[in-house]
Amino acid sequence: MKSFTVSKAVTALMLAGLVLLPLYSQLSGNIFILTLFTRIVILALAAASLNLIMGFGGMMSFGHAAYLGIGGYAVGMLAQEGVGSGFIQFPVALAASATYAVVIGALSLRTRGVYFIMITLAFAQMAYYVASGLARYGGDDGLTVYKRSDFSGLINLSNRTQFYYLCLACLFGVVFLIWRIANSRFGLVLQGLRSNEQRMQAIGFPSKRYQLVCFVISGMMCGLAGALLANNTDFVSPAVMYWTRSGDLMVMVILGGMGTLFGPVLGAVVYLLLEEFLSQLTEYWALIMGPMLLLIVLFGRGGIMGLLGRFNRG
Repeated sequence: MKSFTVSKAVTALMLAGLVLLPLYSQLSGNIFILTLFTRIVILALAAASLNLIMGFGGMMSFGHAAYLGIGGYAVGMLAQEGVGSGFIQFPVALAASATYAVVIGALSLRTRGVYFIMITLAFAQMAYYVASGLARYGGDDGLTVYKRSDFSGLINLSNRTQFYYLCLACLFGVVFLIWRIANSRFGLVLQGLRSNEQRMQAIGFPSKRYQLVCFVISGMMCGLAGALLANNTDFVSPAVMYWTRSGDLMVMVILGGMGTLFGPVLGAVVYLLLEEFLSQLTEYWALIMGPMLLLIVLFGRGGIMGLLGRFNRG
């Protein structure tokens, strides 16, 4: 119980900090920190969506960043064609991500282990090269989003504080949905499939259907993050879909605690803050960060959440 209390306290402090951050930014006059944490919140949403299939479903996807790009390009391409309404852009981003997830899932779920990983990676790279070849929408140079999504005056995405709270509300909504899924009959079946798929199939559960639905929900969540990311940067490029971005999302999930509710959010905050801090010290920041992450993975089973539990028990 004590270990659980420590993890809960750290989570509560993190969430309180995220909620109160705009107030600190306003009082201190530090606008950059609000911009930085807007990006962190968006990528935390993407990491949480990956945790749904990795942590709860046991599906190690190495192409999850494809949905970031698809969601972002849905917003950018519609804006380019004169469709600026967020009530159109965001549903299209979710639908496009869901469609691509159905295709990837239907094929990749026929395999297991490293083959599953490689197929998801291959599909993500396909999306990357398709986006690179879209000359009308910037090709390799990317696509500038000249106007952010319009929600008919309900919320102004050009206002930094309003946009931050929209992203934070989306993150909390996704985490709440993941919690509901994980504690539902559907989620319990998924966790059973993660533990012993053959036994679950033997007692009559159609494993592929459950896994495909989970895969599609996860893709839609990440597509939402992509739509927010395009609005945040006013730009979207094929680089968002590159395999290294998928690797970053996996690191965030593993760092925070795979299969925990708020672990990926904590992992995203720690990972991106470390990246920002070390990159200001030296251009070779990756040489410092790499061994640090390696040590956490080797000695911190269960990520940061796991470390908190063992530290408290010790």
